[in-house]
Amino acid sequence: MSRARFYIAVTAALSLAASSLVANAGAWTVKDATGRTLEIADTSRIVTIGGAVTEIVYALGFGDRVVAVDLTSTFPAATKSKPSVGYMRALSPEGVLALAPKIVLAIEGSGPPDAVEVLSRASVPFVIVPEGYDEASVLKKVRFISQALGVPEKGEVMAKQLAEDFAAVAAMRAKIAPRRSAIFVLAVGNGTPTVAGEHTSAEGVFKLAGVENAIRGMNGYKPATPEATLAAAPEAVITMIERGHGLSADVMFALPAFSATPAAREKRLVSVPSYYLTFGPRTAHAASKLAAAIYPELSLPQLPPRPWTEAEPAATR
Repeated sequence: MSRARFYIAVTAALSLAASSLVANAGAWTVKDATGRTLEIADTSRIVTIGGAVTEIVYALGFGDRVVAVDLTSTFPAATKSKPSVGYMRALSPEGVLALAPKIVLAIEGSGPPDAVEVLSRASVPFVIVPEGYDEASVLKKVRFISQALGVPEKGEVMAKQLAEDFAAVAAMRAKIAPRRSAIFVLAVGNGTPTVAGEHTSAEGVFKLAGVENAIRGMNGYKPATPEATLAAAPEAVITMIERGHGLSADVMFALPAFSATPAAREKRLVSVPSYYLTFGPRTAHAASKLAAAIYPELSLPQLPPRPWTEAEPAATR
């Protein structure tokens, strides 16, 4: 190689290295729920997976950068016009990457595992957001996502407002005595209810609302026998409005699983929107509304709206 060509090659290499340094000068890193440290440099095209994740991204002012969401992301209304990557636990790596995202924010528990593994090895940052079913988890999600998007100061402002809402819910909860027990029914198949046990989002919102979970000694969501539900003696049954889960009181309390419970005697069936279980920015409001529905005689105070709550449906009896 001639000396002239050598200098040209060196100059080109140095220029490429310099441009790379400039490109990464504004990058930042986050450690996600799996413990991986990821470098993020571009948030111009975001895919959000998980209802709480999507709500937080929008609340932080990044809604116009969201290029796709998953099926659990139904709020705010603007999400309805976004392309869908499918159900959060049935992701297709090709489908996600075909949208040319610059960053993917996915709630912990997204899957299947092989799809998550492929996405985690892609050149696009695939960031797993930590999940949890309590006040601390909501604040952690907000701070984590704001850090991943490069706006931690916005996350702190939002977390402070949410902490105020949770404090108001705690004050409301202190007025509830004695507390009623309830069973959350995820679905009813062939007359057998699938109910929420311990370590579930349903139990989490029960705790925030001052409601006892009548199902003990069972983790997750599982079918329950009539013997188990009758022994639990719930004073209320909670179900979801969406996807046909909002069964009427007559239908619900005609089931052998609930016909002889205190809830059936009082006809205390409460149907709630699915966002009550997402543990995102609206969780404190959800807990407040659930408590008001379970304890109508207490006339519990409700939280004032926040910019990210819009017009929320309440629990209904």
